[in-house]
Amino acid sequence: MRRAAFAVAAGAMAVSLAACGSAKESGDKSDSSSSAKKGDAIKVGLLLPENQTARYEKFDRPLIEKKVKELTNGKGTLQYANAKQDATTQAQQVETMITDKVDVLIVDAVDSAAIKNSVQKAKDAGIPVVAYDRLAQGPISAYTSFDNTTVGKTQGEALLAALGSKAKSGKIVMMNGSSTDPNAAQFKAGAHSVLDGKVNIGKEYDTKDWKPENANANMEGAISALGKKNVVGVYSANDGMAGGIITALKAAGISVPVTGQDAELAGVQRIIAGEQFMSVYKPYAPEADAAAEMAVALAQGKSLDTVAKDKVDSPTDKAIPSVIVAVVSLTKDNIKDTVLKDGVYTVTDICTSAYKAKCDALGIK
Repeated sequence: MRRAAFAVAAGAMAVSLAACGSAKESGDKSDSSSSAKKGDAIKVGLLLPENQTARYEKFDRPLIEKKVKELTNGKGTLQYANAKQDATTQAQQVETMITDKVDVLIVDAVDSAAIKNSVQKAKDAGIPVVAYDRLAQGPISAYTSFDNTTVGKTQGEALLAALGSKAKSGKIVMMNGSSTDPNAAQFKAGAHSVLDGKVNIGKEYDTKDWKPENANANMEGAISALGKKNVVGVYSANDGMAGGIITALKAAGISVPVTGQDAELAGVQRIIAGEQFMSVYKPYAPEADAAAEMAVALAQGKSLDTVAKDKVDSPTDKAIPSVIVAVVSLTKDNIKDTVLKDGVYTVTDICTSAYKAKCDALGIK
C-alpha cells in the first residue's frame, strides 16, 4: 500500500525482533503445529476479543474472511466467535473450535497470558495458532500486528505538537488501555518515551477493558482532582476512550488536545469537528491479509517464509514468524490521503449533516 509523507517509519519494535531465520527454521515452526498438507477446503477459526471497538466487526472479520476465500479459491470457510471482553468465554470458544476440528486458529486474545493454556491445547490437537493484533502467550505459530511502541510514540509526538509552548503550562492526563492487553503496555511505553520530561503528568490510568464509560469516569475524577483550569491535554490510547474523555471534558467546559487510535468513524468526525486532535490510522487490510495468508499456509502445511519477514519473541516463545505493519498519524490535514484514499470510509460516511460545514472548510467533498 503506497503511503505519502504521513507514514510513520517503523521505529523501535513493539516487541523484541530477532534476526530472520532460515527457511528450515520457519518450516519447523509451522510443521510442528500442522498436520498433513491439506487442499483448499480448509476451516479457519477466528476469535476476536471484543465488540466495543468498531474495527473488529466492521473491518477485521470481513477482511480476513474475504482473503481466506481468495486464497482458497472460494473453498475455505471461516468459523467466527467474539469473546466480548471475557477471557473465560474466549477459552471456551477455543475448546469449541478444537471440538469442531478447525484446521487453524486466528486469535486476538482478550488476555494474552490467560490464553496460554488454550493455545497449548490447540497445538496438542494439531491446530496451529496465529496471534492476531495482540501477542498471545503459548506456542503460537505466527503473529501479525502493528509496531505498537511506535503507535504510542506517534500519539505522544502529536500531543506535544498540539500543545506547543503550553506543554508545561499545566497537567496532562494519560488514559492508557487495559492492563490485560500487552499492546496497551507497549502504547504506554512508547508515549512515555516521548512525553516524559516534556509535560507534567497530573493523572494516569489503566482503563479497565478499554471501555469508553470507564475512561469517562476516570476523566471526571482527573478533572475533579486537578482542577479544570489545570488540564492542558489528554493522552488517550484509542478513539473509543477518547469519546468518553471528550464527553467529560465538554461537561466541564474544557477544550484541549486529545489523542486517539484506530481511526474509528466517530473519531474521524471528532477530528474534523476540532474536538479530537488526532488518531492513529492502522491500515487494517495489510494486517488482516497477513493473518489470512499465514493461517492458510499453516493449514496447508506450507512455509511462512514468503509472508513473514520478521521474527518476534513472546514471553513464552522465541523467533515467531511475524508480519509487522506500519502506522500513520491521522489529523484533519491528511484525512483525504488516508482513510478516504484507502476506501475505509466515503465522504458520505464522514460528512453527515452535522459535519458537512467542517468538511467543506477542509475541502473534503
